[in-house]
Parts: sequence; structure tokens; C-alpha cells
Amino acid sequence: MNIGIVCYPTFGGSGVVATELGKALAGKGHKVHFITYQQPVKLDIFSENIFFHEVKVSDYPLFDYQPYELVLTSKLVDVVKFEKLDVLHVHYAIPHASAAYMAKKILAAEGINIPFITTLHGTDITLVGKDSSFEPVITFAINESDAVTAVSESLKQDTLKHFNVKRTIEVIPNFICLDQYNYNGSVENIQKSVAPNGERILIHISNFRKVKRTEDVIRVFDIVRKSIPAKLLMVGDGPDRHKLEELCRELGTCDLVTFVGKVKDTERILAASDLFILPSETESFGLAALEAMAAKTPVISTNTGGIPEVNRNGVSGYLSNIGDIEEMAENAIKILEDDEKLKTFKKSAFETSKEFDIHKVLPLYETLYKKVTKNPKKTPSYNSN
Repeated sequence: MNIGIVCYPTFGGSGVVATELGKALAGKGHKVHFITYQQPVKLDIFSENIFFHEVKVSDYPLFDYQPYELVLTSKLVDVVKFEKLDVLHVHYAIPHASAAYMAKKILAAEGINIPFITTLHGTDITLVGKDSSFEPVITFAINESDAVTAVSESLKQDTLKHFNVKRTIEVIPNFICLDQYNYNGSVENIQKSVAPNGERILIHISNFRKVKRTEDVIRVFDIVRKSIPAKLLMVGDGPDRHKLEELCRELGTCDLVTFVGKVKDTERILAASDLFILPSETESFGLAALEAMAAKTPVISTNTGGIPEVNRNGVSGYLSNIGDIEEMAENAIKILEDDEKLKTFKKSAFETSKEFDIHKVLPLYETLYKKVTKNPKKTPSYNSN
């Protein structure tokens, strides 16, 4: 099958998932065409069956803001026609779904029928999508998609609650490629560098935005380190970094906290860690938690959004209410204070992650591709939920 994937090419969850999905599809012999404004960070364009089509936005003095949606639409029309695509799969509703709809209508006028699938990832619904200026377009694009998927049941219910959706939404969860997590002891250099005296290594990975509640990470760690020798790795970057560095100075933890910056090879640094902290205010799925679990790192997290669908309380880690740093720290200490208990949680976290392996999730997408190419949408299918 000839598949077009539209995504954001950055470190964000939707872009990473879309890239890994495309790579897995290419590995099974499908031809996969990535269509976006720059090469996705985790994409090797020299891999077999993978192609990259850059969406180039010209700088016209007429526009204060460049019309990316229109340029993307034109590029989709071009790629579908000349690469003879069978289906478009757009990740993140804004503006990819509406661009796919416009491309479909333009191509239909030329006798070409291209179905498109929209995958909802989270903030396109729970944050940006609630903006009244976007709502009519998002609702329309969702209803006009040939198929719609959400990465968690929680996100599906949020979408049905906040938008006038008149069609079925299928839940296909995010996934990890477990084959990428087999390091066989190659993490020892990281462990010796970060924790030379055998301290426990705690870790957080995000874009350091307000919704991630990264200050809670520092405060949880501050409580933990007073009971157990520990170090903290803060991986990523974002608008809250300066405040986090100031908080470390205030708490006297600067020597114990390392700000690593953005890292492509997060699997290796996760595998070197003992505990992942995810205190987010909202998460549509909790991909970062799943990645930690795949690296045999248990998770201390909030119980919001789709996180409980991934992190199993008392099994792969613990869940707490948003902002309850005392309980999060107590649960962290409970896991870390005993070697055997930590070993048990690491094993359970990994076993839980197997439920989300790409080899189990990929066939769900392949089945959906076949369905929409055989039965392209004519009218919306109404959802009774």
C-alpha cells in the first residue's frame, strides 16, 4: 500500500508516534510518504520504502503569517497525484485534518478519490481545540474524515464531550517499539556518570510547559532525596526551565539535579534510570510513561486523562491526584527504598508495556487502511455515544 503520513516533525508525542508508525509500515513493505515542513527528528530518509516531501512555505511580504494550511493542501494534492497514494493518515487535527479535506475535494474534481484518516493525539482536542475560533473547523474536519482514531478512551470521551461529533471514533493506543529497548548493560556509563556512588536515578522527560507541572518534579525529588541518596535527570527544554533552575537553587538541590536538554536517544537514558516522574495536569495518553515502562523504569504519575490506561497503580508504578507531591514522594520512596521491590516494579513495568508493542498495534492501523480504501466515506456515520 502507498501511504501518506502528515505530522509535526518535532519531538512532540504525535510526531514521534507518526514517525515510528511510518517506519514500522515501511518495514512491512508498504511505501510511506512523510509530508511535513521539515524532516521528522526520528526519521532516516535513506531507509527502504520511506520518502520525505517537504512542505515549503514561501515568505511573501503580503502575509504577516504564512498560510501553512493552504501550502500543505497543495502539497498533498501534488503527492497524492504523482506518487499515486492509496490513503492519507493525518496526525493531529490542526491544521492537518482540514488540509486533508481540502486536498480530497480538489482531487475529487479531477476524478481521484483519496480517503483520509485523522488521528487525534491530545492537545489538538483538550487544549487548542477548545478555542472557539478553531472549534467549527475541527468539528467539520473530524466529521468529514473517512475514519477517526483517538490514542486513548479518555481522549475519545473528551472529543465526544466537547465537539459535535457525528461519527464513530476508534481507539487505537499509542505504542512503543520494544526492540529499541534492549541495551544489555550498555547503560552503565550513564549510571556511573550520573550516580557514581550508586544513588537512585529519578528522571523526567517533557517540553517543560505549565501543563507538565515540572515544578512538582523538583519538589517530589527534594522530599525523596532527604530519605534516599538520589539524583534527578531533567530531560527536555521549554518555557519553564528558568523557573526550575531557580527552584533548585532555592531548595539547595543544584548539585543533585542535571538539566540534560533535548535528547534523541531517550531509550538509553531511561534504561539507566530507576524511576520516572510524570506529574502532568493532563495527558491524553501518557506516552512518556509508556516509554519509561518499556525501559523497565516504573512510573510515579498523576491519575489524569489517559495515564491510568497505561500506568497500572501498584503494578507498573503508582497514581496520585494532581499536585499531591507528598503522596508521589511517599510512593517513590516505597519503590526505591528496597532493592527487591524496585526489581519487582521494574519487571512489572516492562511486562505491562508489552501490551502496547508496535507489533500488536500496527495490524489495527493496517486493517483500518484496508477498510477505508475499500469503503471510502460517503456520509457521516452517527455515533450513539
